[in-house]
Amino acid sequence: MTVKEIFDSMDYGPAPESAAEAMAWIAARGGIAGNYVGGKWGPLREDMVLSNPATGERLAGLTRSTPDEVNVAVAAARKAQPSWAKLTGHQRARYLYAIARLVQKHSRLLAVIETLDNGKPIRESRDIDVPLVARHFYYHAGMAQLMGSELPDREALGVCGQIIPWNFPLLMLSWKIAPAIAMGNTVVLKPAEYTSLSAMVFAEICSEAGLPPGVVNFVTGEGSTGAALVASEVDKIAFTGSTEVGRIIRRATAGSGKSLTLELGGKSPYIVFDDADIDSAIEGLVDAIWFNQGQVCCAGSRLIVQESIADRFHTKLKARMATLRMGDPLDKSIDIGAIVDPVQLETITRMVAEGGKDGEVYHAPCKLPDQGSYYPPTLITGLDPAARLMQEEIFGPVLVSTTFRTPAEAVELANNTRYGLAASVWSENINLALDVAPKLAAGVVWVNGTNMFDAAAGFGGVRESGFGREGGWEGLLAYTRPVRKARALKPIAPFPAPASATGPDLDRTAKLFIGGKQARPDGGYSRAVWAKSGKLLGHAGIANRKDVRNAVEAARAASGWARATAHLRAQILFYIGENLSARADEFAARIDAMMGGRHGAREVAASIDRLFTYAAWADKYDGAAKPVPLRGTALAMNEPVGVIGAFCPDEAPLLGLVSLMAPAIAMGNRVVLAASHPFPLAATDFYQVLETSDVPAGVVNILTGPHDDFAKALAGHLDVDAIWSQSGADLSAMIEAESAGNLKRTWVNNGLARDWFGAESEGREFLQHATEVKTTWIPFGE
Repeated sequence: MTVKEIFDSMDYGPAPESAAEAMAWIAARGGIAGNYVGGKWGPLREDMVLSNPATGERLAGLTRSTPDEVNVAVAAARKAQPSWAKLTGHQRARYLYAIARLVQKHSRLLAVIETLDNGKPIRESRDIDVPLVARHFYYHAGMAQLMGSELPDREALGVCGQIIPWNFPLLMLSWKIAPAIAMGNTVVLKPAEYTSLSAMVFAEICSEAGLPPGVVNFVTGEGSTGAALVASEVDKIAFTGSTEVGRIIRRATAGSGKSLTLELGGKSPYIVFDDADIDSAIEGLVDAIWFNQGQVCCAGSRLIVQESIADRFHTKLKARMATLRMGDPLDKSIDIGAIVDPVQLETITRMVAEGGKDGEVYHAPCKLPDQGSYYPPTLITGLDPAARLMQEEIFGPVLVSTTFRTPAEAVELANNTRYGLAASVWSENINLALDVAPKLAAGVVWVNGTNMFDAAAGFGGVRESGFGREGGWEGLLAYTRPVRKARALKPIAPFPAPASATGPDLDRTAKLFIGGKQARPDGGYSRAVWAKSGKLLGHAGIANRKDVRNAVEAARAASGWARATAHLRAQILFYIGENLSARADEFAARIDAMMGGRHGAREVAASIDRLFTYAAWADKYDGAAKPVPLRGTALAMNEPVGVIGAFCPDEAPLLGLVSLMAPAIAMGNRVVLAASHPFPLAATDFYQVLETSDVPAGVVNILTGPHDDFAKALAGHLDVDAIWSQSGADLSAMIEAESAGNLKRTWVNNGLARDWFGAESEGREFLQHATEVKTTWIPFGE
């Protein structure tokens, strides 16, 4: 073949990678993947079979860990954790550094094992996955080194249970383990049942690095093993996988006190404007959807292309699809490898057969191998935005496409999904791209690029794509907690009615505060608020689920608050504080009368101070430009969560309400506040301050009544984005369980008290709960 013929055909000769050493490594270890606990291998049983997706042939056996074996692993991690956490950050850093070096040393074995087990092309496992694994351990070695100086007020959680998927077995392992052990935690990790072999290689790397026994443990098996790990006595569960399983885990851990992070599914938009470099956008799209056979949670699986270039774009895309090469994943000239398992292949095939009828299906004319699990690159056009395949995650090499005319329509189509993991925006007009990026409901946005990852940049989603971040400083929050002594919360009951009492001449029945207006409770009921002395102080309305509905609708309608400048939000918070100060004596007397004490003046003063604190923070809680290996930048920006429902503490009726409201609205959120149940009149007086402080209607809404009465309605509301509970009522388990409906973020007290006058009740912890971090990747240069 001449050089000209090669350029004409662009045909590549085979470049196979030998699997001999990897197969020998598997055979030398009994041909079975099993548990690694306390620095030792557990008993090997071939309860299941691991197959090569490219051939269907057996690779190894797999041990299905029993609940007892999982508990043994957790016990080993528990035993190792105190001494591991007591090491200096420098000492832990040296272990992580050693692991990083050994990953590089064994990189070829890891890459081949990963490709054999998963079916992804060797070029991807060799050039992307394994280098990123080493990068995560190098990066988090630095985090361990800096923990003492940069995170002096945070500590390890304890034992972390981690469950990872089969699409990036080794990379997901590093995302989970590196930050956990860097911060002084120990881990028990369950690899996916299809792809456990690279975890076994990593276990040997841990031994070779001299990692103390019990710091890293592996339990193998399928869903039942994962369920046993979720149910075990761990302090945290970190899960990456499907949204459906994430919902199950959220309910299973509700009320347990376990920390939880979920990185779930996606249906990520890939937006192409008419001024984009079309050839570059098509190459990016190949990477976005056909990388790892489309088995990527953040795959750009929804093409949203401007109508004026759609025909041209689709024509060029089909031509590019025709050149993609499918075949043996160990062949370095292959673009697309095998689907991980026949079960997944059948799911993809069925979904396209059923949903593709609504549009036009184009299969790339790639030659499929005679054996193994393969599916051709596929494009489906002409689908309605509400079509099943436009809404549901296929998790395969299938791209669906629709068109738009204006930027506003592009944003609307992109956000027309229950997911919110990632998005790509292609335009040569950087002003347009950076205008669209903040409007997208996604945790990560790539501008003129796709699938850019780094340990320094946080990754994670919003909506039903989960919560929490992995990577960067923000990723460490999930593996640490504030250093604080926990105290049991003592419930406070309202003062009872006296045997005989007379009310004031003027009826004082306080209303609810919804949409900037005082509103009578829908049920028409109220309760008397008595002083300790037996004096009737007034009545407070009792909210019900319809009042919750009205308050959430008002908060949702006030979306303009998120777009207000931080300077404006700061001015309004200062103004609230100023107006409260003008009525300080009145509020202090009200608190003393309700609570029967003499601390009202102190509480009002602390509330004013806290309002000024968050006014100060409003335009100072900034983001960061991440030092990623890119000619460009990755901007980590703090965005509001959305609508937050918050149950205020009973013991500090004004200060507790202000402490939850102020950071939330300072960051651009809208709130539905459930006032202190025994002492509600401080909140109903406070909305008079809000009415005179230029707070836009719907930004702050206040409900009164027993928290138990309407907590389920608020926690389960699908238009609420987060629930905070510092209530004196026992709500934590119910709130976490109800939040599973749309996988909203939760922050609950688990029955533990907080000093509302102390430093622990203001500052960065509250701001972190009031924001989502969006990472926008912006490459630059020609």
